[in-house]
Amino acid sequence: MARILIVDDEPSIRKTLREILEFEKYTVDEASDGLECLVKLKKDNYDVIIMDIKMPKMDGMEALERIQLLVPDTPVVMISGHASIDTAVDAVKGGAFDFVSKPPDLNRLLITIRNAMDKSNLVTEIKTVKRRVSKYKTQEIIGESAGISQIKTTIDRVAPTEARVLITGDNGTGKELVARWIHEKSGRSTGPIVEVNCAAIPSELIESELFGHEKGSFTGAHKQKTGKFEQANGGTIFLDEIGDMSLDAQAKVLRALQESRISRVGGDKEIKVDVRVVAATNKNLRAEINRGRFREDLYHRLATIVIQVPPLNNRRDDIPLLIQHFNSIICEEYGVPPKKFTPKAISSLQEVNWTGNIRELRNVVERLIILSQAQITEEDVMSYVIPSNPEFSSRLKEIFDSFSSVEELKSFIEQQFRSYKTS
Repeated sequence: MARILIVDDEPSIRKTLREILEFEKYTVDEASDGLECLVKLKKDNYDVIIMDIKMPKMDGMEALERIQLLVPDTPVVMISGHASIDTAVDAVKGGAFDFVSKPPDLNRLLITIRNAMDKSNLVTEIKTVKRRVSKYKTQEIIGESAGISQIKTTIDRVAPTEARVLITGDNGTGKELVARWIHEKSGRSTGPIVEVNCAAIPSELIESELFGHEKGSFTGAHKQKTGKFEQANGGTIFLDEIGDMSLDAQAKVLRALQESRISRVGGDKEIKVDVRVVAATNKNLRAEINRGRFREDLYHRLATIVIQVPPLNNRRDDIPLLIQHFNSIICEEYGVPPKKFTPKAISSLQEVNWTGNIRELRNVVERLIILSQAQITEEDVMSYVIPSNPEFSSRLKEIFDSFSSVEELKSFIEQQFRSYKTS
């Protein structure tokens, strides 16, 4: 149910507007002046604010200016019985959604409120879409360490060619990001990049997933299916965690690489495919070859160029840049300005043993943003990040045990960001 805040120094006006709006099924709150309005905005969210211009302590125009800084996406409808046309124009220029004269025409006021809510919903939807789009946009490779600089140089040299690339490194180091940049900087960038997580697909289904199948080729094959190689035609196929692929599937992939042709499961027709293969693994494939778990001929087909992505523990000098990057994008997702990490907090994070690499660091930065105040300190790192600190488990347990549901946890996170916005 939509919430509306009425800001007016006349109790009779507030009472009349409340009765009208509550009859229309809105939830209504009141404030007697601009100062009280700002106090309420720090505690609660409102869909629309209806505000008088002439008020004691803080008038509507000054309050409007503060509201634009505090909750810029909340529409404000200004009302007044004394203001001139110039004042109305100034209010709209100052960020007000609309201006309504006193006593307000009931139908016009209700239409204005509905329009204001439509605008508010549209702004929210646009932000949601932008966040979704940004997730599919290839992120920059952050870092200036020797290892990362070498990777960037290698990508620039290799990407324009058709050479197959094998990317190695621990989980969470950013192998997928390297693969995406190879595609982005290649002549195939206008084509698709199709990702296949070989570890997530059961061995009995991997062949169908990669090459597709014909209708009726096996139980459950109710219709023809196009495989990942066909979907990537003209672009790049990224075979992630290829070290977990079964030997049977490896043989089929080797044939596809040798002949640039595939056959769907249950089909006799050979289909020509034009794809560039980029593979990644967290395993030592030479050791896997010695154990008989990976085909040596496939390894040599894949490893024309090998790019080793270093673990985060080997590139600690990049941690301040990564913190700054994650701080910016996470706070943008939450719709708040980036928080400040103190130098000691950053130094403490550089000393952490990052077994989960970049992925773990991002999660930690998000945790600190949610649980800490406007400035993230060394004490916050010790409390919420360092497992060896005796307060770590107890403080987190105390926080999360206080919520009886996921909705309460979400409300806590929203309240943390509202507090930060107004600090």
